[in-house]
Amino acid sequence: MKAVFLDRGSFPEDVFVPVPEGVKETHFFHNSNNTNTLERIQSADIVMTNKAVLTRSFLEQASNLKLVQVMATGMNNVDLDACKELGIAVQNVAGYSTVSVPEHTFAMILELRRNLTRYREAIKQGRWSQSEFFCFMDYPITDLANSTLCIIGKGALGKQVEAIATAFGMQVIFAEHKYADTIRDGYIAFDEAMEAADIISLHCPLTEQTHHMIDEDAFKLMKPSVLLINNGRGGLVDEHALVNALKQGNIAGAGFDVATTEPMPQDHILQTIANLPNFILTPHVAWASESAISRLLQIACDNMDTFIKQQTS
Repeated sequence: MKAVFLDRGSFPEDVFVPVPEGVKETHFFHNSNNTNTLERIQSADIVMTNKAVLTRSFLEQASNLKLVQVMATGMNNVDLDACKELGIAVQNVAGYSTVSVPEHTFAMILELRRNLTRYREAIKQGRWSQSEFFCFMDYPITDLANSTLCIIGKGALGKQVEAIATAFGMQVIFAEHKYADTIRDGYIAFDEAMEAADIISLHCPLTEQTHHMIDEDAFKLMKPSVLLINNGRGGLVDEHALVNALKQGNIAGAGFDVATTEPMPQDHILQTIANLPNFILTPHVAWASESAISRLLQIACDNMDTFIKQQTS
């Protein structure tokens, strides 16, 4: 079989990408776009893509294509309806970042609650040497213990965030779907969860139902002391509403690893608050610890190997 990797450059160059034995011809491309994707996939049996887009038009003209292996969990860059109609299998990679993303989540939470960077910068500016006492307390420090963490999404990531939160002595609640008619066991109504939370962390997929789930109305329900963490997808939050909430002091802070447009252009709305001390913005790297990347690539290889063996058996 012939396999192509459309955006190999989205992974570090020094990371080995395993390929199943059943793949006899492999082509790795640094990146792909609308002008070259079709040419690259037309004769391929397997297409690997992280974020390179596969539209219906491309898929319809790839007559040999049998499998799209998404090198990530989210599959919104692939026209899944077209794949189903054309008989093209689609596989993603799940469960590889159940350590990396939760740890990134708590790195953000701890930074926002304890103001580590602000203290570090103050020391670099000589503030400690100027202090009258043994310490200086210019910025608030708040413990995690006994605070309420609301998690949206009860999959592997949400459950691991819950486990870490429990170790910190936090109370954890899971929010029900925003417009749900009934409340499942182990969940709290969305509006009630927004009101109760000291910290809100998003770990759910982006769908029509979850798009702009956190909007102006949701911000109005939150405590002014709340922190909002989004290591899920940019579209889960109305970014204009977030900017307004932070600038007006309606929430205490936020940490985002995702945005509606990635890579983020300089005129993106979140760039207007990137320098605020209570807003952390990282470039979609919560998933990308060294061990997580290795697991992702190995799982993807195993998925492709299983598919090939099923095709040839």
